[in-house]
This record gives sequence, structure tokens and C-alpha cells, in this order.
Amino acid sequence: MPTYAAYGTNLDPGQMGARCPHSPLQTTGWLTGWRLTFGGEEHGWDGALATIVQDPFEQVFVALYDVSPQDEAVLDEWESADSGLYRRTKVRVATMTGSAVAWTYVLDAYEGGLPSASYLGVLANAAEAADAPADYVAELRRRPCRSTGL
Repeated sequence: MPTYAAYGTNLDPGQMGARCPHSPLQTTGWLTGWRLTFGGEEHGWDGALATIVQDPFEQVFVALYDVSPQDEAVLDEWESADSGLYRRTKVRVATMTGSAVAWTYVLDAYEGGLPSASYLGVLANAAEAADAPADYVAELRRRPCRSTGL
């Protein structure tokens, strides 16, 4: 089965289990040489959307899932890859047992813009559910966010 590296809301094993019930969590690890950022503010309903970009000095926490053929199209739909908003790319993930090649989604839009506070909260909660290190989760919660005007 192909391996998917989740860095956003799909870090949460509960969410992935609901979306893709035939695709179990394999392990967690780090995308070294990548950084979590946001972009495509004009496409999001509540601010900029999560994506990753190459950066030799950064790393992104990920959860690796074995994606079954029946769940692959469902995941593409959830991640808007079927519409072209996100595209798949292959990445190498460092895990506790070595490295693994996986695919992930990258936003096909310009970097920039701020996510909403609620979206950052969902991302941080997903990272926490995946047992991301406390400092990684805290950094997500401290990121600048878009004012909702409320």
C-alpha cells in the first residue's frame, strides 16, 4: 500500500479513521528540509490553508498512514487534490526506525496569508492527538493568525 504523510488536520488518527477507515496509522516522523506554512488565502473559507515548502533549516511533524486503494480517491477528495487545489508530491520521512518514502499534498497556490485562529487550533489539536512533541504543538498555537473581526 502507498504511504501518505499527513501534516495538517489528518495528523489526528481519529479524523483519518473516519475519513479513510481502511488506512491505518503506521508511525510518525519528521519531514526534514520542509517547513509548515500557509497560502491560498483566496481559496480558504476562513483564512490561509496549510501547506509545506522546502526549507533546509526546518522540519515538519507528520503521521504516516498506509492508504488502501478504496481510501485513496476519498483522501484526494477531502484534500481537494481532485480539484487541483492541492497536488501530490513525494517526500522522504525520518522515523524512529529509519526513513520512508511517502506522498503528501502541497498547496498549488502562492505562500502567504494568515490562517484563522480556529484553524490553527484544529491543527494543533491534530498534532497533539498524533503525539507530536509539546514544543511543536505549542509553536502551532503561538503562530500569528487572522483576526476574525469578532
